[in-house]
Amino acid sequence: MHFTRVPHPAPTPDHIREGLIADPGFGTVFTDHMVVIDYDEGLGGWQTPTIGPRGPISLDPAASVLHYAQEIFEGMKAYAHPEGGLSLFRPDANARRFNESAQRMAMPPIPEATFIAAVREAVLADAAWLPPIAGGSLYIRPFMFASEAFLGVRPARQYKFIVIISAAGDYFKKGVNPVKIWVAQNYVRAAPGGTGAAKTGGNYAASLVPQAEAIAQGCDQVVFLDAVEHRWVEELGGMNLFFVRADGSVITPPLTGTILPGITRDSLIAMLREEGLTVREEPYSIDQWREEARTGTLLETMACGTAAVVTPVGTVASPAGEFQIGAGGTGQITAKMRERLVGIQNGQIADSHGWVMRV
Repeated sequence: MHFTRVPHPAPTPDHIREGLIADPGFGTVFTDHMVVIDYDEGLGGWQTPTIGPRGPISLDPAASVLHYAQEIFEGMKAYAHPEGGLSLFRPDANARRFNESAQRMAMPPIPEATFIAAVREAVLADAAWLPPIAGGSLYIRPFMFASEAFLGVRPARQYKFIVIISAAGDYFKKGVNPVKIWVAQNYVRAAPGGTGAAKTGGNYAASLVPQAEAIAQGCDQVVFLDAVEHRWVEELGGMNLFFVRADGSVITPPLTGTILPGITRDSLIAMLREEGLTVREEPYSIDQWREEARTGTLLETMACGTAAVVTPVGTVASPAGEFQIGAGGTGQITAKMRERLVGIQNGQIADSHGWVMRV
């Protein structure tokens, strides 16, 4: 694929970049370049990709995204590979999910090969931004929004697809330690028939108030229950959940349209089954969670997602009180799954699934 290349007039000096990536945190240190691909229905669809300096986006005040929220995104990472260079983890799965989100939001699909090529170009341009720290990665954010200027409720005819990159360390400030989560009381993340399975910004905007409520209660994250019965556990604000039980079974809530189909979630299902565990995708209630934690039937709860990878849940809180998962620490399965998944992503463990793509 041909990319039009726009030279960067003033890339970040080496000494400044090195200072920024020494301790980048998560989501605040951005690299020099971005990929932009325009879509115009009147011009036949997707136009020539451009890679150039990262910078502000010029938008008309009537741009559809500002009024009707046609917007989707993905989250993925590039990792250092032990043989040199960088690698991506399951970028084809991100491309497929991106297009599934596009379909739900009445947006044009982007060819999967174009999506992956755009990600590769962005990573190659800014490979020097990889943090030289344990757990360091390049967090990649492909996104698309409606850019047509009009005021009317219909799908836009013009869009922008953009890829930006952030140098990233650990998602949680306290590192890989058990998190405490708050059960959302008066809010739901998604309802049947809604956009819960799409990776669209509105889902995350709706989670901000309950997330603030969780923080006010001394918790790290919020967990949402279903919108109909307010009984069934669905997901955290940005992570899927697994429940590891003493009988050798693992339960994860099913993908019924209200839960984001996580790529880390899908990977863990395969890996857990390889460990000889029985993984069931079935409803799991908040009452069952509390009771199985009390009786010891539940050994561990794992939260998972691209940003945080695999994270143990130690305590669950609500107005009804708190309950602890196991001993409140990091369980054996959680630790093993995190170590194995990170090892595959970093090229330290053999990739028997063909998940890793060298850049």
